[in-house]
Amino acid sequence: MTWNRIIGFIATLVLAVLFFVPFYFVFVNSVKSFDEIMMNSAALPRQIVWSNFSQAWHVLRFNQVFINSLVVTVFSIIGIVIMGSMAAYRLARAKTVVNRVLFYLLISQMVIPFQSIMIPLVQFAKKLGLINHLFGLVVCYYGFGLAFAVFLFHGFIKGIPKEIEEAAIIDGCSPYGVFWRIVFPLLRPIMISVIMIDTLWIWNDFLLPLLILQKPEVHTIPLAVMSLFSEYLKQWDLALAALVLCILPMFVFFKFLQKHILEGITAGSVKG
Repeated sequence: MTWNRIIGFIATLVLAVLFFVPFYFVFVNSVKSFDEIMMNSAALPRQIVWSNFSQAWHVLRFNQVFINSLVVTVFSIIGIVIMGSMAAYRLARAKTVVNRVLFYLLISQMVIPFQSIMIPLVQFAKKLGLINHLFGLVVCYYGFGLAFAVFLFHGFIKGIPKEIEEAAIIDGCSPYGVFWRIVFPLLRPIMISVIMIDTLWIWNDFLLPLLILQKPEVHTIPLAVMSLFSEYLKQWDLALAALVLCILPMFVFFKFLQKHILEGITAGSVKG
């Protein structure tokens, strides 16, 4: 083994340890009592307190907030993928000046800081009756998520040969049929990447739900966890147990899509 490989192995090991340190603190402290967390948060638990999870589930009404997060995430992702792919296909294939301007206007949204439009967003959402409704939050995610989705889909669609679509048209396929039967299935690699990125963003998002969902019964998981922290009390034992419950669905999701995620990352890197 050469020195370059040894140095590379050590560097990789150090990065892996640094990456897993936050997970260590979350998982280890989720099974500790509050007093033990305060005494030494880095030590292994002297006594495992499994009741933290049941208490967190009860206090946060975790079944309800989990369903709220799941509904918001699923419907947001479905809308972003469908509308983003359709818009990108139109903008990529119809090469007009208007479409080019629309594309650049759309992706320019990605450089606008969210904090600069928070107040106008809440005022506009109130006028449309979107406050305190899960559907209202989903609509907001459409607005903020479509730009990046269109950007990714647009670049991928430009790499799809037009001859495939022309052959389908000759065979009698309608424009909608060309997209749904030919183009849309070919978008699977980049679609998986969009789903992965946006699912992680929407599931863990805190600020936008905080602005739109003000009633406890429509809270998502991040908002529910916030209720464990007040001015005089911070329930770290329950909060960390709740974080573990929040992480587990994402772990299962990414484990299930692991193969497809790798396909999305390597899409277009090899020709043939």
